[in-house]
Amino acid sequence: MEIEDRKRIYDALLLILSFLTVCWGLFLLEGEFDIHFKRWGNRPRTSEGLIGILTSPLLHSDLKHIWGNTVSFFSLTTFLVFFYRPIAFKVFGLIYILSGVLLWIWGGPGNHIGASGVIYGIAAFVFFGGLFRNDTKLLRVSLAVAFLYGSLIWWVLPIDPHISWEGHLSGAVIGVALAWLMRTAGPQAPIYQWEIDELEEQRRIDHPEEFEDPATDSGIKITYEYIEKPKEYEQKSP
Repeated sequence: MEIEDRKRIYDALLLILSFLTVCWGLFLLEGEFDIHFKRWGNRPRTSEGLIGILTSPLLHSDLKHIWGNTVSFFSLTTFLVFFYRPIAFKVFGLIYILSGVLLWIWGGPGNHIGASGVIYGIAAFVFFGGLFRNDTKLLRVSLAVAFLYGSLIWWVLPIDPHISWEGHLSGAVIGVALAWLMRTAGPQAPIYQWEIDELEEQRRIDHPEEFEDPATDSGIKITYEYIEKPKEYEQKSP
């Protein structure tokens, strides 16, 4: 395994374990000591709900909720960090904050909790990131995400009143927006020599003055004239 790949795996595990340790720690503490952390969820358009922008992704309602988010977060974050390592932590931070802000602005009444909004944001970023970059390798990653998590799309719709579809949709919207805005950052599709040659040829056609011989641009003309050698300088045979 190459050193660069090891760094990618290390960074992925660092982010995943840090986030999930906090989520599971709060979940276990709440169950063990009957602490009501859930009251710190995201309550749209209320002052007491502002704290939920930061805390709601860390809170979960029951074991099924946190386990489902753990599995999805683990795999999708691995995709994010391994293939988008130069910008992965920035993308994660922006999705975490902005999806919560968007949910607080337009979400329905209630107390929204769970990491689903972040998960949807990561899924959307990884999927559309490959499409916007038109990179063969990243397109394969997009297809893998679509194959594994394509069914997530249904949960951005108000199917179940007990599920925060607004949180899912907020995360997805932020993920798509970041994929577009950051399409020139991080990994890019390789540029092949034939593409460089085509661009060079087109530039020659569009701007021929840039490729003129400098000697002809200086205004100095060089001419050659034949002068017949005088007879006195002709070599005579002995």
